[in-house]
Amino acid sequence: MDDVVVDGGTPGVSEVFGAAYPAVLQFAELLADHGVARGLIGPREVPRLWDRHLLNSASIAPYLPAEGVVVDVGSGAGLPGVVVACLRPDLHTVLLEPMERRAAWLREVIEVLGLTSAEVVRGRAEDVDLRGRVTAVTARAVAPLDRLAQWTLPLLGVGGVLLAMKGNRAAEEVEAARGQISQLGGGTPEVLTATSIPEVVPTTIVRVTKERDLVAPAPARPRRGRRSGKARP
Repeated sequence: MDDVVVDGGTPGVSEVFGAAYPAVLQFAELLADHGVARGLIGPREVPRLWDRHLLNSASIAPYLPAEGVVVDVGSGAGLPGVVVACLRPDLHTVLLEPMERRAAWLREVIEVLGLTSAEVVRGRAEDVDLRGRVTAVTARAVAPLDRLAQWTLPLLGVGGVLLAMKGNRAAEEVEAARGQISQLGGGTPEVLTATSIPEVVPTTIVRVTKERDLVAPAPARPRRGRRSGKARP
C-alpha cells in the first residue's frame, strides 16, 4: 500500500470527506504551497499529504462526540485539527498551539477556509483556562501517552474523551500510562483501528474516557511557631 500514490482524486477520497471535501482540498493546496515554504511540513511530505496526513486525520472523525468543544492539542500545521473543523462544523474546535508562527498560520487557514466554528488559542494545554469544559481532546504526534494524559485529562469534563493518534508502539504506551491515566480520573484506555480507504494504512487511535473528576486537596495552611509567630521551616 505504501507504493500507491493517493491524492485528492483517488476513488473513495471525496466520499470520506463528504461535504467537507472542497475545504480539505483547499487545505491540501495551502499545505503543499505555503505550508512547505513556511516550514510547517517538509517538501517530502507533499506527495503523501493525502494518505499520511489528511486521510489519517479524517479517520478520527467517527470517534468525535455528538456535540461540544474539541481541543486539538499541539495543532501545528493543523493536523488533525483543521480537518476535524472541516468535517464537523457543528462542533466548536479549538486549535491549541504554543508557537506564534504556527498559531499565525492556523489563523490564516481558518480564515481562508471560512471555518467559523474554529478558533486558534496560543498556549499549552496545562496553561489554558479550559479545565473541565472540553468534550474531546485530539492529539497527533505530540507526546508519549503518560505525559499527554497529564496535560489533557484535566481539560475534559466527565464523559469527555482523549483521542490520541499513535503509531505501532501504541500498546506499549498504554501499558506505561495506565497508572497515570487512572490517577487523573481516566478509564481503561482502548486501542482502536480506524480505516479510511483500502489504499491507506489504518490509523491507530488510543481512546481514554474521563470517568471521574478529581478534587484537588486544599492548600495546607502554614504552621506558625509557638511563640514567635513565624512559620516553621
